[in-house]
Amino acid sequence: MNGDFDAIHNHHERAVCDAVRATAPRFQHLADDELLADIACVALNRLPPRYIRHEVDFAFYLTDRERIDNERAISEAVAFAFEFVQARFAMRARR
Repeated sequence: MNGDFDAIHNHHERAVCDAVRATAPRFQHLADDELLADIACVALNRLPPRYIRHEVDFAFYLTDRERIDNERAISEAVAFAFEFVQARFAMRARR
């Protein structure tokens, strides 16, 4: 396989990971790298995959409205993921 396939990735991955890192200080009890990775996975699974090869390709074709909607969807997915993992973490601690 040639290198062109190595460039394919989900556009949301970087944005979700950045949002998880930015939100993590508000959830100090979840500031474990494994839990943060779980949070990113939960958030990514709530978003439709948007596979691209180059960030500029995706950004070029988005309208301003789509960009705003995309940012909102990422924010909501990350908020849900933190709450979801926090609830699971609390249930596990009660056992």
